[in-house]
Amino acid sequence: MAEKIIDPWGSELVSDYTKIVKDFGLEVFDSKLFPNPNRLMRRGVVFAGRDLKQIADAIKSKKRYYVLSGLMPSAEKVHFGNKMVIENIRYFQDHGADTYVLVADLESAATRGISLEEARKRALDFHIPAYIALGLDPKKTIFYFQSENLKVTHLAYEFAKKITLSEFEAVYGKADPSKIMASMTQAGDMLFPQLDERMPGIIPVGIDQDPHIRIARDIIRRTKTKYNFFLLSSMYHKFTPSLDGSLKMSKSKPEGNIELPEDIKSACNKLKRALTGGRDTVEEQKKKGGQPEKCMIFELYKQHLIEDDKELQKIYDDCKSGKLLCGEDKEYACRKMKEFMEKLEKGIEKARKQVDKLAFVK
Repeated sequence: MAEKIIDPWGSELVSDYTKIVKDFGLEVFDSKLFPNPNRLMRRGVVFAGRDLKQIADAIKSKKRYYVLSGLMPSAEKVHFGNKMVIENIRYFQDHGADTYVLVADLESAATRGISLEEARKRALDFHIPAYIALGLDPKKTIFYFQSENLKVTHLAYEFAKKITLSEFEAVYGKADPSKIMASMTQAGDMLFPQLDERMPGIIPVGIDQDPHIRIARDIIRRTKTKYNFFLLSSMYHKFTPSLDGSLKMSKSKPEGNIELPEDIKSACNKLKRALTGGRDTVEEQKKKGGQPEKCMIFELYKQHLIEDDKELQKIYDDCKSGKLLCGEDKEYACRKMKEFMEKLEKGIEKARKQVDKLAFVK
């Protein structure tokens, strides 16, 4: 069951994060480790990690470390899962991390059939501007395309000699040649910053990306005599569930996914159909109260739309008491979503004007 859930290329929703932590030997995330934890950290959306203390120590002692993530230009929009990664990258940016964002054009070509030319166009026209609009600081970020970074390619081929087919199948479930190369290239990406200087690095991702982290950490142990890389740290956030509560939000499931950006009328229509924790009738809800812990609207508030903890707590309390009904709750969610989308669209347009000034590795 766990092998099926923890799939970087799938869309299953994790139902038991506690079991995932236990089964995969993760650390339970403790927000007290980090100064001024962001919304995702302090609300338990970030729930686990690996070797987090070495990153916390680097922040505290002001030692050099890095944060790295990639963007997959396989679709013309992004989603709320991407937003969470960017917010966590921004947290570490603001706390001294060297920051790298790669365009996974080789992986996109291998696993999604997107040509390098199309991937480049999508990345420059939309994905990179969207990441900036979602919070990435372009002045503190180093970008590159996988296909243009020969050091990453060389690492990938070298790393491919360190993993057996049976090990790969044990981690991923199956071993398609395209996925093998994608995984090895990602390992090269994650360790590329350490070629110039050995230092700690953290990869903030959804839990479905943990197989890539585990493979990379195994490779680090097996190349110690040559490279002596720092063992990678990682930090995992929960999925933003589909609006019907059944799947993580996915680019391939548009009916349950609010795209970024999306026409506000379309987004609100989706919100109005979303699964809530409401009762069968208004009278019953006023009497028994709602169940915000089962509500996808509340999940959007918690993860994305409401920054103020006191405001979030009031919505929770009003729902539990029966004071807040689902209809008016969804109307409020539409207003918050409209504010968010308008700000995002303006941010993307502004960021497009900055693309030619960005720092790219060649």
